[in-house]
Amino acid sequence: MTLLMQQPPCSGFIRSAVGGVTPEWRGLALGASAALIWGLYLALARQGVSAGLSPVDIAAFRYVTAGLVMLPWLWFGWRQVRAIGLWRSLVLTALAGPPFILFGVGGYLYAPLAHGAVIQPAVVTVLSMVLAALVLGERPTPARIVGVTVIIAGIVVIAGPGLFAGGSLAPIGDAMFAAAGALWAVFTLQSRRWQVPPVAGTAVVSILAGAVMAPVALLTQGLDHYVALPASTLAIQIPVQGVLTGVVSVIAYTSAVRLIGPARAAIFPALVPASAILVGIPVAGEWPTALQIAGLVTVSAGLLIAIGVLRLRRLR
Repeated sequence: MTLLMQQPPCSGFIRSAVGGVTPEWRGLALGASAALIWGLYLALARQGVSAGLSPVDIAAFRYVTAGLVMLPWLWFGWRQVRAIGLWRSLVLTALAGPPFILFGVGGYLYAPLAHGAVIQPAVVTVLSMVLAALVLGERPTPARIVGVTVIIAGIVVIAGPGLFAGGSLAPIGDAMFAAAGALWAVFTLQSRRWQVPPVAGTAVVSILAGAVMAPVALLTQGLDHYVALPASTLAIQIPVQGVLTGVVSVIAYTSAVRLIGPARAAIFPALVPASAILVGIPVAGEWPTALQIAGLVTVSAGLLIAIGVLRLRRLR
């Protein structure tokens, strides 16, 4: 059975689009594509919550749709799914499944777009590097250590004031964003440790999570709720959440992890803040404050240092 037969159309398109370059550049291109999709996802999630959608709605759009898209792939890739095993499949689903979305989207009930756009991916970047060093023995370079320190400073600039604002619920949202980032960081690590094939891992998480979210959404929200939703909302949320975010971005990111390693792939979530905040201006109608822009610039500088774009002079 050929590799092409084992891949869904979206995966074949991704592979053919970047197949003529080195593995390192393929990993960089795939990681950057995932980061752009995540930025759009965060902006639309915030817009959806502001328009009255619940975190359960967003999770249902993502996993039920992604599960249906990936279900036919089981006909060709069942052997890969069996190789992952039931226990590992459940663990991966617990990490990258409903809890990840419920935390990441639920935080927008308490905090603005800029908080979620910066805190969640920054936690992924920092924690992924730490776990890669502790578990996989990948020693971070001095540049990455400095970059991570700057990223943490940027998080403090954005989230810090909310900790001291009386009556502010932003810290609750910030904690939820951090929890979502931690779940994805562990998912990144386990995908690498277990050598999970990207498409098989996406299928397992999508199908199992979809099987959970379908009855949960119907029981908690009701069928009438989804029938009454505007067609424009469904036409935007379902393709972005279910296909682009739930399938394409996961395949792209896990492929980048396998090609360039989790420590380097962890850099790409740090590209998300800028794209999410910029996309959020027309999509969610939220303009960042001066303090949020300062935090965004700080986090972005940490990213550039960590990946070596900005080089610090060696101290003598």
